[in-house]
Amino acid sequence: MWEKRPSPEEEDAVPTFIMLSTLSPEGVQTLKNNPQRLREVNQEIEQLGAKVTAQWAVLGRFDFVNVIEAPDETTMARVSLELGSRGTATYESLSAIPIDDFVSAL
Repeated sequence: MWEKRPSPEEEDAVPTFIMLSTLSPEGVQTLKNNPQRLREVNQEIEQLGAKVTAQWAVLGRFDFVNVIEAPDETTMARVSLELGSRGTATYESLSAIPIDDFVSAL
């Protein structure tokens, strides 16, 4: 039986995750005193094996929305655990499925 092979783009695709974060009072104070801390955290995420590809400050329930590429869920879990252990924010990570992949799976 014929089997669909992934395209080169699909083979090279890195899993994408959405990380929602909410600062604790300590995190708000840290950011107020050192706004560059945001960029430092992004560098720390890279040291953990992931990469922030987009980031927004938002209004509402969350303070930041980050788009992160990581090789797998285990790496993303390590990022979430490391950041969460600091007590300066809470995090919620979501696996992002490209819409074409989602439609193909239906």
